[in-house]
Amino acid sequence: MRILYLMIGASASCFFCSSCSFSGFSLFSQAAKIEPTGPTYTVRTTAYSHKENELGGKYEALTASGRRLRYGKIRSAGADWSRYPLGTKFRIVGQSHVYVVEDYGRSLVGTNTIDVYKPTLRGMRNWGTRRVNIQIIEWGSLQRSAEILKGRLHYAHVRKMYNAINAKRN
Repeated sequence: MRILYLMIGASASCFFCSSCSFSGFSLFSQAAKIEPTGPTYTVRTTAYSHKENELGGKYEALTASGRRLRYGKIRSAGADWSRYPLGTKFRIVGQSHVYVVEDYGRSLVGTNTIDVYKPTLRGMRNWGTRRVNIQIIEWGSLQRSAEILKGRLHYAHVRKMYNAINAKRN
């Protein structure tokens, strides 16, 4: 069991650096669930709200995946899908609810930042920017991420994520 844990840890640290790759083991080559006592990562988090006046409110309460934003025991989050693919489930250590990566944003691409959804502007401002420990519960799908992004390649930030996903899949 200890050897498997070390392999996952080694692969995950490489996963975040984008300057190297492993040809053998990959967290994305399997639909692997990580135990609740699995590894944690320290990440920068910010918050967003559908109440922000971004793009004229065009998307309202919908995520990039087309799903309604969630804020309950399961909560929506945004991230660079080439780092945290669509559907990645995680929790913030010390909190009971689970976040699911369902969204992305231009300012998240190329970063190790996760945007957590808050239903109010006050909640968003109160969150601010925090470094937190997250625990991955289940990795999302690079394939599904690429399928959704493929129709949006006219945006430079989407092309960047799409190309990074394809580099990891090959």
